Amino acid sequence: MSEQPWIEKYRPKSLKDVASQSNTTNILEKSLHTANLPHMLFYGPPGTGKTSTILALAHELYGPNLISSRVLELNASDERGISIVRDRIKNFARLAVSNPTAEDREKYPCPPYKLIILDEADSMTSDAQSALRRTMENYANVTRFCLICNYVTKIIDPLASRCSKFRFKSLNKELGLQRLRYIANQENLGIGDDELNEILDVSEGDLRRAVNLLQCVSTVFNDSTNLKIKELFGELPDSLIKETITVLKSKNLSQVAKFTESSLIAQGYSASFVLLGIHDELLIKDPTLSTLQKNQISQILWKADMRVSNGCNESVQILNCMYNLCNVL
Repeated sequence: MSEQPWIEKYRPKSLKDVASQSNTTNILEKSLHTANLPHMLFYGPPGTGKTSTILALAHELYGPNLISSRVLELNASDERGISIVRDRIKNFARLAVSNPTAEDREKYPCPPYKLIILDEADSMTSDAQSALRRTMENYANVTRFCLICNYVTKIIDPLASRCSKFRFKSLNKELGLQRLRYIANQENLGIGDDELNEILDVSEGDLRRAVNLLQCVSTVFNDSTNLKIKELFGELPDSLIKETITVLKSKNLSQVAKFTESSLIAQGYSASFVLLGIHDELLIKDPTLSTLQKNQISQILWKADMRVSNGCNESVQILNCMYNLCNVL
């Protein structure tokens, strides 16, 4: 098995390899023929192919020889302030464009501008984004920018308005399954579609996470292994979730406390997975609950999740949540 992370090993090498973003890739493929590229803003959930798409485009624009001198890739979460714009971005943007060789010009478009890829641009401060806007204006003749973010609302309007926006949607399950099956076959991993579907469920539409999970599974998998994917990654098994709901509906607080301590807390399940399991079982799968009950349950789960996120003791929050749910069910 290769030591290289599979997310890099199987990263798309061309726009045609990008899964489930046909609207975006079709537009970008047309820009390859004209070599007329605007500033771009890629936004959408994590693991949907934003970075892979722009890197694939860069490879098709410049080829392997020119890409190192024509493309600058930065992660804005490392340096959020204005210094990253004043130093690294501005210095690269003002550089003159090097001439491609005749061989490169025959194989690739090699447009007369450089490309700056700014990942996680939504983590930049407002001052840094304002400075970036001025840099984009001043060096538009020799540099194009691609901003990548999860939340487009965190990009200031003057910056967003200068870019063509491309929305990346979560991967649909069928295409995700095809990609995981391809990787499994390439790695001679005899894993079935049931296990691959479970990996997709755990990853929640994040293909990068799904590929990472598949690589983790490959280290323990063999043909005789009875894989329990959800348990392997810390999620509650379906049988335990159903047992939890049964105990809650008994309204026996002593039994609820004993069950919570022995079956949830002592087994090391995280509060986030406990809350997620209860959420799916009650709010999505249970048709007997009234709208009022579902609203109350949502409030209880939301408050518990918020407190855990703010650093409160997980065991206390699980117990408190279980007691509150008893009063609603």
